[in-house]
Amino acid sequence: MPANDTQRLAKVRLARSQGIGPVTFTKLIEMHGDAVNAIDALLDGPHARKVASLDQAKAELAAAAKIGAATLCLGDSEYPERLAAIADAPPLLHCLGNLSLLEARIVAVVGARNASGAGLKLTRSIVGGLGEAGVCISSGLARGIDTAAHAAALDTGTIACLAGGLDVIYPPENKQLYENVIAKGLLVSEMPIGTKPQARHFPRRNRIISGLSDGVLVIEAATRSGSLITARLAGEQGRDIFAVPGSPLDPRSAGANRLIKDGAILARNAEDIISELTSPTLHKKKLKPAPAKTRKTTALQAPHQASSQATSLAQGQPNNPRDLMTILSPSPIHIDEIVLLKGGTADTILAELQLLELDGKVARHSGGRFSRIV
Repeated sequence: MPANDTQRLAKVRLARSQGIGPVTFTKLIEMHGDAVNAIDALLDGPHARKVASLDQAKAELAAAAKIGAATLCLGDSEYPERLAAIADAPPLLHCLGNLSLLEARIVAVVGARNASGAGLKLTRSIVGGLGEAGVCISSGLARGIDTAAHAAALDTGTIACLAGGLDVIYPPENKQLYENVIAKGLLVSEMPIGTKPQARHFPRRNRIISGLSDGVLVIEAATRSGSLITARLAGEQGRDIFAVPGSPLDPRSAGANRLIKDGAILARNAEDIISELTSPTLHKKKLKPAPAKTRKTTALQAPHQASSQATSLAQGQPNNPRDLMTILSPSPIHIDEIVLLKGGTADTILAELQLLELDGKVARHSGGRFSRIV
């Protein structure tokens, strides 16, 4: 067995051994010189029974290869530099799709799962502007803002960070978006293939979203949300934190407004973000587009023809009709946008809006716009 394969298997064993997290993984390798020596030292000590077996390591690498994924180990030349620099960098990173996106300028976009129509529209606008400037978008493939961000960045570069294994689609309704990301972007996860996502996995996933990125943009986030966890991690990692201000009457904007109050950079559009990322006083690297030459891993299943669901996702629409009060926010939104997000006919939706207006729940504005009364 070549020496590099021996080291790779040793890294997988070390990463999957009981009681060894990312920080301990790095310390053990530094202490013993390499992963093989670290495994040997553990096998000679009282914790030998907790060391993952060679067969377990081989099985994990084989499972990743079977679905066409590449496995990057911390210390590999292809392992993303930004992620490697954080204190708790994942020892292993399974990747499926276009690996070249890891070399581009990256901005993470995160926000509310129950995003308003205005929030989704703004997400598409900002992501579109970032994409035109050559910026790749990272996010978590969650409902709401994540979904809109990935869909808007499919043609310009997007990275989806998963809490479970690469072959586990979560949430299930994002199946088409998941397949589109494989075909055009990149999926990454530190979890073994087949792992079902659990609550404790999501904060770990969030550190990867921010760790891969040059900056993190928060659009609509409650005061207690995963998006604010990602922002906190970004601050600890030395990343720029951007936030879109929102109505003080909308709880979905409370987290972003708080970030701005605490010193986050106010972002109204893509230009606000690009100007900060390319500031010579803050960044040495110039903005560059995603590389034209791509290193692409084999896809699980490349979609051959876009379905109506794919078209919906490409426009940042949810898969299922949504309650009108969820779509609306204190910021007015045009009836055409409401119809696009809700589904159905304009006449039906206008009738619903009139009833809500009579109930004092919705306000009508000039130009065919409506907002939620808080």
